[in-house]
Amino acid sequence: MRGVLLAASIALAASAGGAFAGPFEDAEAALARGDYATALQLLHPLAAEGHTSAQANLGILYQFGRGTAQNYAEALKWYRIAADKGFGRAQNNLGIMYQNGYGISQNYTEAVKWYRRAAELDYVEAEYNLANMYQKGLGVPQDYAEAVKWYRIAAEQRYAPAQNNLGGMYQQGLGVPQDSAEAVRLYRHAADQGESLAQNNLGIMYATGQGIPQDHVQAYMWFSLAVSLGNQVAKANRDKVVEFMNQAQIAAAEKLAREWTPQPVTGPSILIRPAKPAPSP
Repeated sequence: MRGVLLAASIALAASAGGAFAGPFEDAEAALARGDYATALQLLHPLAAEGHTSAQANLGILYQFGRGTAQNYAEALKWYRIAADKGFGRAQNNLGIMYQNGYGISQNYTEAVKWYRRAAELDYVEAEYNLANMYQKGLGVPQDYAEAVKWYRIAAEQRYAPAQNNLGGMYQQGLGVPQDSAEAVRLYRHAADQGESLAQNNLGIMYATGQGIPQDHVQAYMWFSLAVSLGNQVAKANRDKVVEFMNQAQIAAAEKLAREWTPQPVTGPSILIRPAKPAPSP
């Protein structure tokens, strides 16, 4: 399965905005074309004047060193300002800083606190991260049922990492009755969006006939798709399944992989792009 997101989302938020609208739109345009230095210059005065989305976005640029030197202290400063105003993305990203000890002492309890605040605002990455903390018992007692609850909330929003992990909970019977067919269903939803871990997991289910009839052609196809995204575990799995296939089957699987296209993703992305409108500062 998949762990807590180790990097904050860098899907930058749009904001409705009165007097701020023009400058913020200019900053968004700079981000869209990858001109992070210009975006940084535009966001600074907005953030200083209290624009919440600008504050959160400025934190992201400092965390990742986009348009400036990486500076965790500055990232923490701007995340905290926006998080204290109830901005879900900033709360989630502040939780990530605490969980991983980026510019601050590692503190799982604080991470859970901020993930929970963002999750209660229905911020999907925070719902996923909170679930993972419950699954692993980091900052909270291990509680598979609570992990399933939060994975499910995020999965219902078609957030692929949560669909994958919820599939893993069903496959292993953690917090839910063991159900391989349901695991396959969830893996497929995530795999169809291009989630490489889910593609590998779905390949395993096809290769072993868990929850679905055994099909080496389908297994090879899903492993190949995961390999194309850099999944080395899937490469090893493909090397194993190919031993049970003839050349015609391999050719058929490779054709399926070439023709496959992902479905649209509705959850947050690691791409810098405008997100749904955020509350006005």
